[in-house]
Amino acid sequence: MGKISVSVGICAYNEERDIGRLLERLLNQKTDIVDIREIIVVSSGSTDRTDEIVKAFSKRDSRVKLVTQPRRMGKASAVNEFLKRASGDICVLESADTIPAQDAVEKLCRPFLDPRVGMTGGRPIPLNDGGTFIGFVGRLLWWLHHRISVRNPKLGELIAFRRVISSIPEDVVVDECYIEAVIKGMSYELKYVPDAIVYNMAPRSISDFLKQRRRIHAGYIQLKKKLGYTPSTLDVSATMREVLRGIALKPSRLPWFLGAIALELLARILGVYDYYSGKKHHVWEVVSSTKDLGAAARGVVD
Repeated sequence: MGKISVSVGICAYNEERDIGRLLERLLNQKTDIVDIREIIVVSSGSTDRTDEIVKAFSKRDSRVKLVTQPRRMGKASAVNEFLKRASGDICVLESADTIPAQDAVEKLCRPFLDPRVGMTGGRPIPLNDGGTFIGFVGRLLWWLHHRISVRNPKLGELIAFRRVISSIPEDVVVDECYIEAVIKGMSYELKYVPDAIVYNMAPRSISDFLKQRRRIHAGYIQLKKKLGYTPSTLDVSATMREVLRGIALKPSRLPWFLGAIALELLARILGVYDYYSGKKHHVWEVVSSTKDLGAAARGVVD
């Protein structure tokens, strides 16, 4: 059995708090049939120590490569810089403010042994404190993402896809979902891999939650207009079935479930407003409370 050659791409902007931990974990992935050929960090206009940290890693291991953009031009632009340079048969994209489990890349890429599979996605697990309302909301959203993706994949945070596309439009807001739509349009299968775990941090304030979610929903409208594609997580009936399942499991949290629904509805309304008012989201507003996994990761990440 031959090795699966993989190029990992990380799009970063001022990620000094998380980038070192992420690179350390990627360089020490437990692999069998996967060969991580290169780890390409595209740093877009970073003004902190992100570039310095990545350069230090590149001196330790030649697989780590730094590409700098003089200014932020949006994540899609950074993804294109990665795609220009990727040489592996499989491209992996990981958010810079996440930490993969030690075997995440291996599990994420094994499905490509089946030539029908064109794209895979891991399972994001938030490290938020579920004992607070906003922590509960973040954990609920990613639980719903998991439950729906098991039946109908929607892929994000940690994805892998065959190197069959060379670029994406630079005004795209939801890059991972755009790639998902294109790959599916090529008649490839999508596969959700819940054993490929990646740890992240959901927004830790209501204002950051709304900032992130309205941008995502504006991006979904844009995607629908561009490609006629709607992700599975926008299936209202499927989502509400899972919400009711969650309420049945934790009836004492009913007020928090209702609060989460209200926040999500507000974010969707704001996203609709943003799209039709012409607000551009491809250069993201930084959601600072999703950064710095540090203390939350200790004792949780293997």
